[in-house]
Amino acid sequence: MTDPYPRDMLGYGATPPDPHWPGNARVAVNFVINYEEGGENCILHGDLASEAFLSEIVGAEPWPGQRHMNMESIYEFGSRAGFWRLHRIFAARGLPVTVFGVAMALARNPAAVAAMKEAGWEIATHGLRWIDYRHVPEAEERRHIAEAVRIHAEVTGARPAGIYQGRTSANTLKLSMEAGFEYSADSYADELPYYVPGPDGPFLMVPYTLDANDMRFATPQGFNSGDQFFAYLRDSYDMLHAEGGRMMSVGLHCRLAGRPGRARALERFLDHIAERGGAWVTTRLAIARHWRRHHPPAG
Repeated sequence: MTDPYPRDMLGYGATPPDPHWPGNARVAVNFVINYEEGGENCILHGDLASEAFLSEIVGAEPWPGQRHMNMESIYEFGSRAGFWRLHRIFAARGLPVTVFGVAMALARNPAAVAAMKEAGWEIATHGLRWIDYRHVPEAEERRHIAEAVRIHAEVTGARPAGIYQGRTSANTLKLSMEAGFEYSADSYADELPYYVPGPDGPFLMVPYTLDANDMRFATPQGFNSGDQFFAYLRDSYDMLHAEGGRMMSVGLHCRLAGRPGRARALERFLDHIAERGGAWVTTRLAIARHWRRHHPPAG
């Protein structure tokens, strides 16, 4: 066990730092809307097969060389209806959101981008395409990240400060550092931001979540009702509130949480944290900048 090991299994251990959230908040809560519709696998996009991930068709398989019309229409629901339902829910409450926006998807829906900007939401990049990068060569993934930044800046008017590639490769983090982002969310390793070594000094990770995430409506052994989703979010928040000094991410997808039964569960959770109190509902970028101010890297 003395050989060099590239993973940090210790983290903050038994004594995590006090984050000093604004207003003495007990929990920093970040809602993420993943905007992927129109950037998924589809032979119309030059891909070899249809999309098979995160839809109402649990256990779907890619269709090589064919369009999967049902899958395409499920994704279309997200951009046509689901996004606007989520937008109404958060805008009515004046709550900030972080969007993980796939560049190709954002470019296909200028009206949604305009609504995100008008609401004052953070729009981080979710990469060029909503595809699996594990077998993509490093040079190609580097080009994809650069193109994602270019398109993102063109369609939103600003370069993205944060990145969440999602379906990553072993090279993604290194490439994200090279590209000059303020933070990466491609980690599930903690409940607080943390630094990792980078070529230009310590690089900030703002970890994300796969448990408090509506993706579990689309996976085996996941949520199958709004009540389950609400109960899990409520219990997660109440536990973090009791402990204090933590961060909670909630992952949403337009084609999943944008469905009415799930959206109602989301509304119930928003009502719960408002009544319970102690939440700093904010963007991922605000968390990153707060952490860097109050917990700068050593040296």
